[in-house]
Amino acid sequence: MNGYYRRYLQVLVRFFPVAIAFLRDRRRFLLFGPSRTVSTAVHRARAERLTETMLDLGPAFIKVGQVLSTRPDIVPPTYVDVFATLQDEVPEDAGGDPFAVLETELGDEIDLETVEPVAGGSLAFVYTAEYEGDRIALKVRRPGLVAQIERDLRVIRGLLPLLTAFANERQRYSLENAADDFEEIILGELDFEREATIMAEIEDNFADDDRIVVPETYDELCSDRVVAMEYVEGRKITDERVLADLGMEPTEMATLIARTYLKMGLVDGVFHADPHPGNLAVTDEGRLVIYDYGMSQRLSQQEQEDITSLYRTLVRRDVDGLLNTLIALEVLEPSVDRVAVRRVLELVIDNLEGRSDVTWRLIIRELLSMLHDFPFRIPPNVMLLMRVGTVGEGVCRSLDPEFDFIAVTRSFLVDHGFIESEFEVLFEDVKRDLRESVPVLARVPARFDAVFGQLERGELVVRTDPIEPTPGGDPGVGYAVLAGALFVATAVLTFHAQPYELASLAAALVAALQYVRTRRSKGR
Repeated sequence: MNGYYRRYLQVLVRFFPVAIAFLRDRRRFLLFGPSRTVSTAVHRARAERLTETMLDLGPAFIKVGQVLSTRPDIVPPTYVDVFATLQDEVPEDAGGDPFAVLETELGDEIDLETVEPVAGGSLAFVYTAEYEGDRIALKVRRPGLVAQIERDLRVIRGLLPLLTAFANERQRYSLENAADDFEEIILGELDFEREATIMAEIEDNFADDDRIVVPETYDELCSDRVVAMEYVEGRKITDERVLADLGMEPTEMATLIARTYLKMGLVDGVFHADPHPGNLAVTDEGRLVIYDYGMSQRLSQQEQEDITSLYRTLVRRDVDGLLNTLIALEVLEPSVDRVAVRRVLELVIDNLEGRSDVTWRLIIRELLSMLHDFPFRIPPNVMLLMRVGTVGEGVCRSLDPEFDFIAVTRSFLVDHGFIESEFEVLFEDVKRDLRESVPVLARVPARFDAVFGQLERGELVVRTDPIEPTPGGDPGVGYAVLAGALFVATAVLTFHAQPYELASLAAALVAALQYVRTRRSKGR
């Protein structure tokens, strides 16, 4: 426990200056004084300082930053953007020498003289080595990492009461749930046997697609601390010269990336959740290579259907479907005020409607910011899929600044039968409107008959006090007034969800015809 308290104090001291700055935003002199307005530039500088601090504090805190980059319900947009730049490149000797693990695990299986370092991550280091005449890659977990991570998780749990004390009710709810989900994600990443299994599963799912490369695993060399896989060379996806040298359009590669990740999540139900530029490469043949499957996840059949429904309802702007899906995914509680949430979701759709710059990141940010008055949580699987969408879209737009992720998603959903074609959607909407209109139209003749009966019996009369008395009444005035009122009602009812304006328009035309007939008969 001495190590725990020492680490707790170390973390507290490192974050203390930024914490004081945040407290002064609320009260200029900490305990009293007015709040102060802070510019976006200042918030960005703070976010960058926090990023450096998390890098210095090690793997657990790097993962905290990566998780927070997908949680706009907890941190402001500026911090989300900066935390999204956190990647896993740290020195080889950080957290102990991983080569010692390699010696222990595979010293008798491979020639250690052929081992060469490639890259370092917060949880592991990657080497290449010769094995049975082939060059293979070895992802090796850093020594002593599990104990270190478990200690830091306890420290983070210990800091949670301090954070929630200064958070509002909504943020407190999100923080408590995020802490639980964070532990699940990071402990899953430490399970290298799980990673190797998921990697092999994704490889099988893309076995028939020669555009995608998922390195093959060597099961006989894999363990809980090592993932052994095929070594696949590739050039970084964001290297501007790569696609030009291959004669490939950036939009083509961006579309391939988007559709690949949509297939993983919506069709296969097992997905790679960390598509940042360091994990994506292009071979000399123009094939997309995906590395590092530590941050990956499986979906149950029900989760897969619910996630598909989320994409479908967002693409189709289906407010009721979106509300039901958010409840099914446990983002919102079943007891939530559905009328109030529906009103908020309609506002989100209205804010996005007609904009030319709609992105997946913007949709998520708008959605979560609008739900801030309702207690909600983001389950781990949903959070990872949000990360896939936002990080993957960022890569796609770095290749093609005009890349339309929403259009590609809609096309994918149509191709795989998740939604109908645009024509079929329109046809279904027309059928639904007609189906809802039939009962109203069926009652129109009876209503017309009742109105005409009242007119014939003189029960429907419009009386006015003329300025100058006239020798006789004008029966056409009643029809004229009635027709005018019904035309106005038609205009108002046009904005109603149900097509009542059709009945009103028909009645207005009948009244107008009666007025014309009355005028003609009077003229004769």
